[in-house]
Amino acid sequence: MTSKYWTTAGSVNDARPMNSLPQSRHLVGPLPGPRSRELMARKSGAVAAGVGTTMPVFAVRAGGGIVEDVDGNRLIDLGSGIAVTTVGNSAPRVVDAVAAQAGAFTHTCFMVTPYESYVAVAEALNRLTPGDHEKRTALFNSGAEAVENAVKIARSYTGRQAVVAFDHGYHGRTNLTMALTAKNMPYKHGFGPFAPEVYRVPTSYPFRDGKEVDGATAARRALTLVEKQVGAENLAALVIEPIQGEGGFVEPAPGFLPALAEWCRANGVVFVADEVQTGFARTGDLFACDHEGVVPDLIVTAKGIAGGLPLSAVTGRAEIMDAPHAGGLGGTYGGNPIACAAAIAAIATIEEDGLLDRARQIERLMKERLHRLQLDDARVGDVRGRGAMIAVELVKPGTTEPDAALARGVAAAAHRAGVIVLTCGTDGNVLRFLPPLTISDELLTEALDILTEAFAN
Repeated sequence: MTSKYWTTAGSVNDARPMNSLPQSRHLVGPLPGPRSRELMARKSGAVAAGVGTTMPVFAVRAGGGIVEDVDGNRLIDLGSGIAVTTVGNSAPRVVDAVAAQAGAFTHTCFMVTPYESYVAVAEALNRLTPGDHEKRTALFNSGAEAVENAVKIARSYTGRQAVVAFDHGYHGRTNLTMALTAKNMPYKHGFGPFAPEVYRVPTSYPFRDGKEVDGATAARRALTLVEKQVGAENLAALVIEPIQGEGGFVEPAPGFLPALAEWCRANGVVFVADEVQTGFARTGDLFACDHEGVVPDLIVTAKGIAGGLPLSAVTGRAEIMDAPHAGGLGGTYGGNPIACAAAIAAIATIEEDGLLDRARQIERLMKERLHRLQLDDARVGDVRGRGAMIAVELVKPGTTEPDAALARGVAAAAHRAGVIVLTCGTDGNVLRFLPPLTISDELLTEALDILTEAFAN
């Protein structure tokens, strides 16, 4: 792959970003270094204790597959800011677009004096999201805000109130999205009461369901509960992540999502796909729903949409999106012009630099290594995910009992060695890997070598 945004010896494996950040892991000394320790002390005195950090290092530069900290340590990035910098940190097109827009104007509020870039982002999302029906888009700031607005839109369209979410699901930290989220700690504990009329049903979890529960069976299990405990006639929306994120990168069995979507169509229920983490080339498709040809009524996007700028969206069928009254949707910062410029540039980067293919290359490389690790280590219960959204679930050997301590230990060892890796899962026993699509094969291989060593030790 070649473009003006890479210097390359002929293939993506040799690609290096054109900024000056070396694409190599480098540790000056033990982490955190002295400057990061100073800044962490300042954080403790200035920032609310509830705002935690995965690693106690402070970044100054990032690009390609590297994050550099204030002490000069260069870390391999397998987190992408939790799936945000999919097109790479400080991607050149994004940087240029942001600089140009900031020089023109930073804000007017689209609801006061609109601007073209908001419309252009909406047009792009209407074109790119699943389905060839007529669509509309509304822009917001965060994934949680967009999920909440999707529920508002569904309730307005259907005249119903109930919403169904799924075990292991994660949808945000606002009051309504906390109700939709399954995991108690750290997301819900002590923050209730939560929004009413939210119901939870089992998802498809192949590793824990076993081979006897295929996608269709798992869908019937969930929908039977919906029909008995909620009633289709009361249900406004069914909200689901096509691949669950914080819940453990749970990829449902084939047929599960199509069966849910078909039931929703038959019963006048709005099918909402939360693609906040899975969207924009992360899974090797532009959207995770594309994998099985699922066409949601509403699709929620954020994270990778704007190359690191805060932006989110709800896109869906025109008749559903147009149901709320004028003024019923919006927000002061929703669709900020700088974020819109970044989104247009990020989408161009995905399309013009072949990043869907790159995500699939990353999947092949990572799964080949992780499956080898699974063969050698009985504690690796499952390897799953698609594209550059891969996870391993860790268990006690010979069982499916979650081993959260092992996940914490391996992650901590990787952090000490200069590899940014995240944990997730309802039981905290899943290691998740979200590398930027601009990472080189060499850095990925080195990171996997370090992880393998961490398991061995």
